Amino acid sequence: MLDIQLLRKDLPTAVAGLARRGFAFDEAGFRALEDERKGLQTRTEELQAKRNALSKQVGMLKGKGEDATAVLAEVGGIGEELKANETALAALQGRLDAFLRTIPNIPRAEVPQGRSADDNVEVRRWGEPRAFDFPVKDHVDVGAGLGGLDFDTAAKLAGARFSVLRGGVARLHRALAQFMLDTHTREHGYTEVYVPYMVSGECADGVSSLAKFKDDLFKLEGRDLYLIPTAEYPVTNFVRDTLLEAKDLPLKFVCHSPCFRSEAGSYGKDTRGMIRQHQFDKVEVLQVVHPDRSAEAHEELTGHAETILRKLGLPFRTMVLCTGDVGFSSAKTYDLEVWLPAQGAYREISSCSNFEAFQARRMQARFKGGDKGRPEPVHTLNGSGLAVGRTLVAILENFQQADGSVVVPEALRPWMGGLDRLVPA
Repeated sequence: MLDIQLLRKDLPTAVAGLARRGFAFDEAGFRALEDERKGLQTRTEELQAKRNALSKQVGMLKGKGEDATAVLAEVGGIGEELKANETALAALQGRLDAFLRTIPNIPRAEVPQGRSADDNVEVRRWGEPRAFDFPVKDHVDVGAGLGGLDFDTAAKLAGARFSVLRGGVARLHRALAQFMLDTHTREHGYTEVYVPYMVSGECADGVSSLAKFKDDLFKLEGRDLYLIPTAEYPVTNFVRDTLLEAKDLPLKFVCHSPCFRSEAGSYGKDTRGMIRQHQFDKVEVLQVVHPDRSAEAHEELTGHAETILRKLGLPFRTMVLCTGDVGFSSAKTYDLEVWLPAQGAYREISSCSNFEAFQARRMQARFKGGDKGRPEPVHTLNGSGLAVGRTLVAILENFQQADGSVVVPEALRPWMGGLDRLVPA
């Protein structure tokens, strides 16, 4: 959520920042709410001053032994109006809060201007795509040849956009998650956590706008609970309604969880295979930091995700998202895109975002002990480190052999019991 003081003190700057991402801020609606608020507050202050003056008058009359009945009645009437104003202000604050929760974050100044993913900017790339001397298969055919990818059984169980993994492919999927967790905890300083796979509507709205995106989530019938689309939802809410100490920052968490997204099949693309599914696994990295360090932390966190790809020997490129493609809550996002030989293209495997204070304000996550001398919002960041299923896809395609086998990346072999190759069933 945006800082209300920014909107009150420098609305043109906020409006211009939001316009960069193509969002038309409802200035008239905001000014109407603010005028109503100011009117109620002014009237409340006038009534409070009048009540104080009348209360003094009552004291003086009683001190003189005179009748104060009329004045007391007037004081009582003021009290009733003040109570009504208090109720009206609370209702108005609710409307203002609901208004603010529909407004996206303002992109950082360095985020490139653009309208869509076509305008994202490459920052760097690593590794050279492999040259194959045999016809390249996609991960579906490679996995089927290994006897490890079964979409027919998954469809029988749950319908489209699900998968069943078997044998060596299932083991590879598990090993990838363990490799990522161990790398992030042992080398990058994250604390591993395990979380519920469901969160309340309040938790979901703290991370993003539930009103805007609830149709993208799976909701439990009759319950205010949603299946998590990423571990970001429960883990970020660790600090909801919390006052932290500056000395305890940063907080760094890593979490492996399944992710559930009902929108997976809505785009008419990636209908084949594991690229876009209703259920998939991710290893999520998240940081809660001092505001002065969030830009640095963003580069660090992105580097941690890149490390996984480098260790696995997977060619990738790092893209900074333009203003038209950055997510609702994000101030700046890097996407890591891994090379998929069967598509002859780089495809997203991780998004690493700096939300600055946007999520913290929605969650009332603050810290004390900073330079301002008063509690202020923390900054939150998160990223995929990595999406496990998409990493599996990348390995099956990049490390496939002419005989249908798949070489296990060297860095992954300790988590595979030393196994160096998956062979056709």
